[in-house]
Amino acid sequence: MANTCDYIPGRKRAAIPADYTDAEAEAHAREAGVDPRPRETISEIDERGAFIRQPNAFITPFGDREGQLRAEANRYAIFWAHGCHWSNRPVIVRDILGLTDVIADHYTTHSGETNVYGHGFADQPGHKDPLGGAYFLSEYYKRGNPDFKGRATTPAFVDLKEKKTVNNDYHRLTNYIEVQFRPFQPADAPDLYPKAWRREIDEFNDWLFPHVNNGHYRMAFCQSWEAYSEAYEDFFDSLEKLDRRLEDNRFLFGDYITDSDVRLYVTLVRWETSYYRNVGPIKKRITEYPNLWGYVKDLFAVPVFRKYTFFEFPTEGGPELFRSYAYRIAPQVPYDELWKTDGERAKLSKTPDRIYAKHPDGETARDYQSEISTTIWNSPSWEDRNPKNGVLSTDASINPLKGKF
Repeated sequence: MANTCDYIPGRKRAAIPADYTDAEAEAHAREAGVDPRPRETISEIDERGAFIRQPNAFITPFGDREGQLRAEANRYAIFWAHGCHWSNRPVIVRDILGLTDVIADHYTTHSGETNVYGHGFADQPGHKDPLGGAYFLSEYYKRGNPDFKGRATTPAFVDLKEKKTVNNDYHRLTNYIEVQFRPFQPADAPDLYPKAWRREIDEFNDWLFPHVNNGHYRMAFCQSWEAYSEAYEDFFDSLEKLDRRLEDNRFLFGDYITDSDVRLYVTLVRWETSYYRNVGPIKKRITEYPNLWGYVKDLFAVPVFRKYTFFEFPTEGGPELFRSYAYRIAPQVPYDELWKTDGERAKLSKTPDRIYAKHPDGETARDYQSEISTTIWNSPSWEDRNPKNGVLSTDASINPLKGKF
C-alpha cells in the first residue's frame, strides 16, 4: 500500500486543515461512541507530582509462537504523527530496511480545534480514515480491546484486515520490524539490531527511555517543583554523558547506525526545534554540545532521517508587540544551512563511507530470529515505571562495544 504522506523532507510539517471544528469532532465522537482523550497531567501524575507515563496496552509480540502476531506483507500499517518522536522511529526503521511496500503507514492529525478526542484524520475527506473507516485513532484501540481506557497513542500498528490496533509498544516495535520482518527485507538490507549485541542495545534503549526520550515530558507534564527539578537534572546530566560518549564514537555503538541512534536522533531533533520552548529555563541547547550537535547533523545528512525531520512553528503569535521567538524568528531559521554537516565525524569511523552494518555472511532470515526482550516500562505498576529504575551496567558515557562492532 502506498505511503499516504505528502511532504517536503526536512521542512515544516503539513498544516492541519482549519475547517475541522470542535463541533464537528463532537459530532463524529457521538457517532463513533468515542470518549474524550484522558489528560496526561491528570491521569498520569503520581503522589509527588511526577509524570509517570502510561504503559503500552498492546504488547503482544510478533513471532511464530501460538498467540503471537505473524509478520505478513501488506497486513499492517503504522499510524504515526509528524510531531511525535515515538512514532517517527518505526517509519524511519521501516524505510531504512526497505519495507515501504510491505508495511503501510498513515499519519494522524489533531481532531477538531482543541484535540479533545485525540488523534484524528483532519486531512481526509469527511475527517475519516480511508484505511479503516475511523474518525479517531482511539476507535482502532477500542476494536483491539473494548475495555481500553487510556490514551490512544502513536505509533500504533493497525491490522488492516481486522481494522484494529494490535501493537503500540514503541519500546520494542522497531525491533519487531528489524527481526520478525527480516524475511521481507532486501538481501542487502542494513543490520540495525545485530543479533550478537541485542542485550547491550536493549539495555541502553531501556536507559535512554526515562532519562532522555521521556525526559522532556517528565518536565513538561509534572506538577511539582520536586519532580521538575529531578527530571531537569536527570535529562541534562544524561545529555552530558552522551556528549562524552560521542567524542570518540561516530554513532552510539561505534561506526554504524543502530536502532538506538534512531531513538536518540528523533528526541534531539524535537528538543532542539520545539520541545525546549515548553519547559522553562534550559541549561543548554543541543547546539551547545559539540559532539551531540555534530552527531545530529551527521544523521540529518542521511536522506531517510532528513525525510522524517519536521520543524513545527505556531500559526498564532498572540499580541503583535509580544509575539514569541517561535512565531517571529523560528520560521526564518535556515535549517538546511545550519544543520549541514562538515563531514568531520566521519573521521571517527574506520569505514567513513559506510554508515550501516552488514549482516554476517551466510546469515539467513531464520538465523536472525530471536525472542525480543520484554521491558519494565510496560509494567502496570507505577513504581516499576519510576525513572529511577532506568539503570545501566556500564555508564552511559562509555560505549561497551568499542572495538567490537
